[in-house]
Amino acid sequence: MKKFFLITLAGMLLVSCGPTGPTTLYSWYNYEDVAYKYSKTPNETLQAQLLATYEAMINNQGGKRKTVPPGLCAEYGYMLCKMKRVDEGIGFLKKEIELYPESEVYVSNIIKMFEQ
Repeated sequence: MKKFFLITLAGMLLVSCGPTGPTTLYSWYNYEDVAYKYSKTPNETLQAQLLATYEAMINNQGGKRKTVPPGLCAEYGYMLCKMKRVDEGIGFLKKEIELYPESEVYVSNIIKMFEQ
């Protein structure tokens, strides 16, 4: 009986120590690096890289929550609006409100700014 208990305990420990899936809430891809570089020296190449990173994060979210990180749709929408792609940008700003209702007060002010 004692052997059975020890074998069962060892098996449970081995199973519980293995990787079980994503360890972060969100998939960040290369976001920090690209966003930092773009903020330091904004140019068209880095802007295109940042937009591609936003799109990857929105379309292929693999973190534990399987949803876009808070603020990402707002950042992407704001950038699109600044690039004169206002309708598309407002769509992402509204998606931010849909995903994170607590952002409505702040994000709706941004939407009003671009709808004028």
